[in-house]
Amino acid sequence: MRIVVSGAGGLIGSALVERLRADGDDVVRLVRRPAAGTDESAWDPSTGRVDRRLIASADAVVNLSGASIARLPWTPRYKRAILDSRLATTSTLAQAIADSPTPPEVFLSASASGFYGSRPGEALDESSAHGSGFLSGVTVAWERAARGADDATRVVHARTGIVVATAGVLKPLIPLTRLGASGPLGGGGQYWPWISLEDEVRGLVHALRNDVSGAVNLVGPTPATADSLMRGLADRLSRPYWLPVPAFAVRTALGDAADDLLLIDQRIAPGALESSGFTFRHRTVADALDAALNARG
Repeated sequence: MRIVVSGAGGLIGSALVERLRADGDDVVRLVRRPAAGTDESAWDPSTGRVDRRLIASADAVVNLSGASIARLPWTPRYKRAILDSRLATTSTLAQAIADSPTPPEVFLSASASGFYGSRPGEALDESSAHGSGFLSGVTVAWERAARGADDATRVVHARTGIVVATAGVLKPLIPLTRLGASGPLGGGGQYWPWISLEDEVRGLVHALRNDVSGAVNLVGPTPATADSLMRGLADRLSRPYWLPVPAFAVRTALGDAADDLLLIDQRIAPGALESSGFTFRHRTVADALDAALNARG
C-alpha cells in the first residue's frame, strides 16, 4: 500500500511508520518544513495546504497530528492549541480526501479514549455516548472533522488509551518511582484504559488492512486500575510504593488536566478490535509493563 502519514514523528507515528515500512508499504510522511526526500511531503494545515496529487495517489491516509496533551500546564491558550491543532490537520486531510477524484481506501484518524469522559462504575465500548470534560469535547469535535471524508472513503476513529511505553505514560513515572516517591494517585482505584505500544501499532495496522470503520477503542482487553499499573512499575524497579497523593493535591498541581489525565476513571472494552479478529499480544497491564521495560533494556 501507499500510505500517507501525518504526525509521523511522534511516539505512535514513528513506531507505525517503522512497522509499515517493514511490511513493505510505501510510506510518505507529511512534514511542516521543506521535504527532505521522496518519502516526505510538505504541508501546512493552518492554511489547508496539502499536495492533492499525493492524496489522490494514496491507498490510505493516517492522521496522527495534534499538540501533546502531556505538555503542562493547560493554560487557556494551550487548551485552544490542543483543539485547533487537531481540527486543522483533520479538516485539511478530510477535505482533500472528499475532493479527490481517486480517494484512498481508508482514512484512519486519531482520536482518544478521552471521548468517554470519566465514568466510574460504567462498562464502556464503542456504542457508549461521549462524556463530559475538556478532552471529551475535543475528541467529539475531532471525530466530527474526520467525518468530512465519510462520503468518499472508509473512516476509522482510533480512540487510543494510555500507551504503556517508556516514552509514553512511563516517561514521568519511571524517575518518580526510582526516587521512591510513587504511590496511589487520588486513591488509585480509577480504571485507566491502557495499551502497549506494540499492540497500539498492531491495532492501527489491523484497522488499515481490514474492513473496520467508525470508532475503534485501542485499549487492552483486561481492565487495570491506576494503582495496578503504578504498583506494577514499582515492583519491577524494586522500589517502594507507599506515598499516596490525594485527589485535591493532584488537582492543585495540574488544574483541569488532573481530572482528564490522572483521575479519570474509564473501564473501556476493545469491542471493535476483538470482534474483527484482532488478537492482543499483551493482554494484561503486567504484560505491557514487561514489554516496555524489556525494550528499554
